[in-house]
Amino acid sequence: MAAETPVCDFGRKAEDFSLKGTDGKTYSLADVQGPSGTLVMFICNHCPYVKAVIGRIVEEVDALRAHGIGAVAIMSNDTDAYPDDGFDNMKRFAAEHGFTFPYLLDETQEVARAYGAVCTPDFFGFNADLCLQYRGRLDASKREPIPDAPRELFHAMVRVAQTGQGPTDQIASMGCSIKWRNPA
Repeated sequence: MAAETPVCDFGRKAEDFSLKGTDGKTYSLADVQGPSGTLVMFICNHCPYVKAVIGRIVEEVDALRAHGIGAVAIMSNDTDAYPDDGFDNMKRFAAEHGFTFPYLLDETQEVARAYGAVCTPDFFGFNADLCLQYRGRLDASKREPIPDAPRELFHAMVRVAQTGQGPTDQIASMGCSIKWRNPA
């Protein structure tokens, strides 16, 4: 089922977390925070929207690092109902796609609920003060990558890094709904 993110709640503070990564380490928000901003992404292994753009996500995160943006990916789906998203498969997915950022399991789904995550991929771009400035999409790609699509997430986060402010016009991310254990 496709879902769309709500409009950016500018200024909302990032929620802390303590989650296990595919590398066996436990990460908090402070561990992934960049000096100029932080990108928190909710993704999963099985979603066709994520699969279509995962290479671009990795490229954009790498490019944003040069602008002082830290990044983390969090997987919050119910792994009992969706075993493709299980921890061992997360490890494989991260290795296959050359993740240069932590990929964390939100087993209780508490982090996704605290952030208000709706779909995969779902992007939360915070400034240096950890205030939300971007809740848009990666680019215009959906289930099929669009060649040479404008780099919406990248440009928004560079702006956040430079000014502390995100663009006022943002287009919602679209993807598969988060697979909740007990829908709220």
